[in-house]
Amino acid sequence: MDKKKRSDIRILIVEDEDSMLSALADKIRQAGFAESLIARNGEEGLSLALSEHPDLLLVDILMPKMDGMTMIKQLRKDAWGKEVKIIILTNFDTTDEILKDVALVEPSHYFLKSNRGIDDIIINIKEVLELS
Repeated sequence: MDKKKRSDIRILIVEDEDSMLSALADKIRQAGFAESLIARNGEEGLSLALSEHPDLLLVDILMPKMDGMTMIKQLRKDAWGKEVKIIILTNFDTTDEILKDVALVEPSHYFLKSNRGIDDIIINIKEVLELS
């Protein structure tokens, strides 16, 4: 990624749980990033990602209309989407059947929400984007 100022970095949050979505957007803003782009399901997320080309995507797995894995698989078919950095947010362990294809979508990071807090997500965002 080209070196951008943190305030210029746009992050798309694809999450159907309103409390998590709101908490993530607030923490991302407090950490000095640009306003977050928000989608509440995989269909919205895919459309917004392909039209807006954010710097990073935070994608939940279980969502209505289109799940996160399907969304990411579709995104990876696009030239831009092949390279975009993605952090998968889920309560599923990598041993769960729903995540059997996680390696195929090549996420930049896998984040188990049930084991860690939102501050940890901000740390992961900085690591994935190679920020200090």
